[in-house]
Order: sequence, then C-alpha cells, then structure tokens
Amino acid sequence: MFDGYDSCSEDTSSSSSSEESEEEVAPLPSNLPIIKNNGQVYTYPDGKSGMATCEMCGMVGVRDAFYSKTKRFCSVSCSRSYSSNSKKASILARLQGKPPTKKAKVLQKQPLVAKLAAYAQYQATLQNQAKTKAAVSMEGFSWGNYINSNSFIAAPVTCFKHAPMGTCWGDISENVRVEVPNTDCSLPTKVFWIAGIVKLAGYNALLRYEGFENDSSLDFWCNICGSDIHPVGWCAASGKPLVPPRTIQHKYTNWKAFLVKRLTGAKTLPPDFSQKVSESMQYPFKPCMRVEVVDKRHLCRTRVAVVESVIGGRLRLVYEESEDRTDDFWCHMHSPLIHHIGWSRSIGHRFKRSDITKKQDGHFDTPPHLFAKVKEVDQSGEWFKEGMKLEAIDPLNLSTICVATIRKVLADGFLMIGIDGSEAADGSDWFCYHATSPSIFPVGFCEINMIELTPPRGYTKLPFKWFDYLRETGSIAAPVKLFNKDVPNHGFRVGMKLEAVDLMEPRLICVATVTRIIHRLLRIHFDGWEEEYDQWVDCESPDLYPVGWCQLTGYQLQPPASQSSRESQSGSSKQKKKAKSQQYKGHKKMTTLQLKEELIDGEDYSFLQGASDQESNGSANFYIKQEP
Repeated sequence: MFDGYDSCSEDTSSSSSSEESEEEVAPLPSNLPIIKNNGQVYTYPDGKSGMATCEMCGMVGVRDAFYSKTKRFCSVSCSRSYSSNSKKASILARLQGKPPTKKAKVLQKQPLVAKLAAYAQYQATLQNQAKTKAAVSMEGFSWGNYINSNSFIAAPVTCFKHAPMGTCWGDISENVRVEVPNTDCSLPTKVFWIAGIVKLAGYNALLRYEGFENDSSLDFWCNICGSDIHPVGWCAASGKPLVPPRTIQHKYTNWKAFLVKRLTGAKTLPPDFSQKVSESMQYPFKPCMRVEVVDKRHLCRTRVAVVESVIGGRLRLVYEESEDRTDDFWCHMHSPLIHHIGWSRSIGHRFKRSDITKKQDGHFDTPPHLFAKVKEVDQSGEWFKEGMKLEAIDPLNLSTICVATIRKVLADGFLMIGIDGSEAADGSDWFCYHATSPSIFPVGFCEINMIELTPPRGYTKLPFKWFDYLRETGSIAAPVKLFNKDVPNHGFRVGMKLEAVDLMEPRLICVATVTRIIHRLLRIHFDGWEEEYDQWVDCESPDLYPVGWCQLTGYQLQPPASQSSRESQSGSSKQKKKAKSQQYKGHKKMTTLQLKEELIDGEDYSFLQGASDQESNGSANFYIKQEP
C-alpha cells in the first residue's frame, strides 16, 4: 500500500495558489395600435386614454384595458406574480447582490407576442441584457470559511437522493483517510500525501494532513468528489510519490512506519469511488430532446420546449417558438413540471399548440420512461371533486400556504388548483398538482402545525376561520384521507445548510438554510435575505442540493446577501412591506383547541399535533377524521 511513498527532501518554500442603467422609454403616439396576448387590437378611443406598460411582463396596452384601479398590470396573473416577486424589490437586485430599493423594478420577462415596431429595438435590448447579466460574484465567498466561522452544519449528501452519490454515499464520515495533492511542497512535480477528514459539509470536507496531529494551521477544504481525491493506496497503484508536507518533514525519520501505524484499521474511500461519482453524473436527458413543460406565463397550460443544456441534472429548456432562444425555463429533470410529449392530451390538461408544424432537424421527443413517475391512485371510489376546498402552496408566492379550491379533476390523479380570491377570470393561473403532491394539504393543516394560512384576498372576517368560510361559500373540505401523508426518514434538521433553487427565478441557486420542518415540509431561508422570501419545499424536492453541488457540477452559486446590503434597507420600507403583506393574511396564532371548539355540523375530528421542528422524521398523520 505504501510503495508509492517517496521521502524526497526539499529546502525551498512552497507557494499557494456594475450597476446597469435603467432606460426610460419615450411615450408612443396616440394613434398607434396595441396588440395584446389574445390577439385583440386596441386603439385609442379618444386619443386621451394614455398608454400603460405592465410592470410584471412588460406588455404595452391602452391604460383603460389594464387590470385594477392603478392600471399597473395587464392581468390578474401579472398582479399576483408582481406582489410575490416585488417583495424582493427586484430580482435584478439579487443578481447584482444589491439591496432592494424603491426605485428598483422587477426584471421583466418578455412575452412572446407581437410588439409595436417602435418598441422592437427596446425589447431586444432588454432581452439581451437579461441573457448576459452576470451572476453575483463569488469572489470572497467560500463554503468552508462560511461553515467554519459560524459553526454551521450542512445537510448530509444522503438527504438528496436525486443528487450525485445521493444513494451511494456510503460510510464517508469524519476520520476517513484519502490521498490528496500536497500543496506544502516546492517540488516541480505534483506529489501527494495522506489526509484525514476533520469535518464534512455536504460534498465538501475539511482535511488535515497526516502527521499534523492537533495542528490545524494547514487544514483545507476540498470537494470529496473532485478529481484529485483518491482512496489510500491509489498512489502505490498509480506510481505516484507520497511526500510529507515540508512543515513537518523532519518530524519523523521513518515516515513509512508512521503511515503503517496510523492507517492500520482506518477507513478510506471505496476503490471504485471515482467511478461511482462519474456514473452518478451521467444524465439521460440530452440536448435537442422535446418535452412538455409548464408555461411560465400561463400556469394553467403546458408548452413544448427543447432541452438546450444539462448541468448536474438541471435542464435549461427553451420554448420551441422562441426564435432567438432567450425564452427559457430552468428545472430539474425529475421536476413535476415537465412531461413527455402527449402528456397534456392524455390527462385533459390545457396545452398551447405550437406554431411550428414540423420538428426542427435534430429535435426528437424524449422517451416517456425518463420522466419522474407519480404514484398511481384509485379514482373509482371517493375522490376529489370540483369545488372542494383545501390548503395549497401558492405557486406564485412559495412562502405562503393559501386557501385554495379544486377547479378541475383531470385523469391519472391530477388536479387543477386555484388560489381563492386572486384567480384570473379565465383560469389562466390555475396550477396542476397531483393528488399525492406534498404541496397540497387538507383543511386545518396550517392551524394544527402552527403555520400562517393566507386567506382569500379581500376576505375581511379575520382571523380566518375555516368552518365559517365553508358555510359562507357553501363548499366542503376535501376528505383528509385522500391526501399524501407519507413522511420519509429524510434526515434534515433545523439549521442545516444547503444549496437551493430560488423557484421565483429558477435559474438561480443560492446559499440557504432549513429553518422549519413540518413532517416532510421544509421551510427554506435564503441566507442574507428577509424571511418573506422563504420558500416551502418538500424534503424530496429536486430543487435542493448538498453544499458543494454547484462547485461539483460547474453551476453558478449565489452567495448570501452582504451584511451592508441588509443594513441599508430602511426601517420605513420594511414597515411598508409588512403593512402591505398583512392585508391578505390572517392572524398567526390560533391553538388547536380553539379550532376544535369551532367544529360545526356535528362532525367529530381528532387532531394529532404535527411533528416539531426537531422531531422531523418518521411517519405521521396531519390529522385524522373520525368516520361515523
């Protein structure tokens, strides 16, 4: 094992290795027509109505045709999207690592509709800017320093079954020995030495060279899945020299005997570790594959998109009708938002037909077996029905769980869900959830688990009481037994660090923390940002990754917002945000006992208190309805 050891001596010391301006658009002449999404042409009725630009999607139109009294949005959907996204003040602010300001504008996503000739150049400029925006600089951020300086704990790789090595991480833990490059050396050739794992943080490990005992002066962080990390014995098999670090070179006269003594009985990486890493980073999705994916501007329907690139299992999808290939959408290959071609028709889901009548050369349909499988359900007996009430994570504001209604029952267990009080008249913001989705909950889930439930917009009888609302609306709650109550032994704990997708801008992956655990539901907080930007995410979501995933796959990681950025936000603006957010939210505190006392119509429920933030694993029921 130690034939690769080479007691080379050395005398020389070793060496170690903007703001964007906002353009103002001149007003258009009043005699120009405006083409909206539905193809209807608006013109000035009297030349005095004025123009308006949707602050969410960038749509230009006659002001009188816009939504709400303020005429800031072209539709209810855009209004709701803006109310969610504008909490960040600007996605652009996050991209640049700057604090939100009152003057910041939400990053406009350009709709695929005809534009006026006078605006063509302006829209193209915006698209080019969005495409070339530089992500927040990673200079100065190190996961290792961040973990060490704050004594943080990272979620183990085994919590992420969809990530590389998630299912075959094995017994990699502290005290495991590896062979790594020796940087405390001035030899002209690359040499190696033994190091032991002092601390693990996801894929990253804090290593200490063998022979340093309790001396941490040369400890260093590296990604265990990196190409320079090898099991003990690799140097001997590869003919590479093992050279002790210069700092301790004269500490022992017989380094081979020292290594034999230290490594006898010690653990190391499996011999095929690097092969397993390589295999786990092979992905079946390839560029030019066609899929059906949710239309990011009309959540109620899907569109055809083409895989543009694959990074770590994440897909950059370009909608098929995007001529300049800038209209894209990011998601993981196991995301519930993508499906095989023909899926929408098979279950009765709305689908936007493409103007492209013929597949482009090289494009081909993705085989159906590559997509994530949903659990089969029996819809023949008692099942969800249109009009039933439930609680659901708002897909346009993932920090909230809202009062919701089943608007349509599709095939294969899929449901169209609408958020009460803020639905578009045409149902364009209905969202498709599977019956087993961990993002929908029975009535009362939030109260039992001490989560703030967001009541319907404009509902004035606060605090919100479910049974009063059911009586007033003449509706019934979806049966509790139909919801998914499986809770895997996921391994997450409150306070654990990870890398998480900002699902409001899904091309961004940020430094994040688990702040609450309710059964299988995780509250994800983006470090350095206000709690109102948090997201409720399932423990098995493919949008969560171990610390070091971005480094391993070559994806850009967004660091925490700086302390100065947080402090620069004025107290008055925070109060303004708070007041605005409370307009549509009920009171947080209502005990289980209070809710139980309000039961009506002779129905008897027994409540089981939800798992605490620490007691997060194991099976648990949300609550059980006692059948008569």
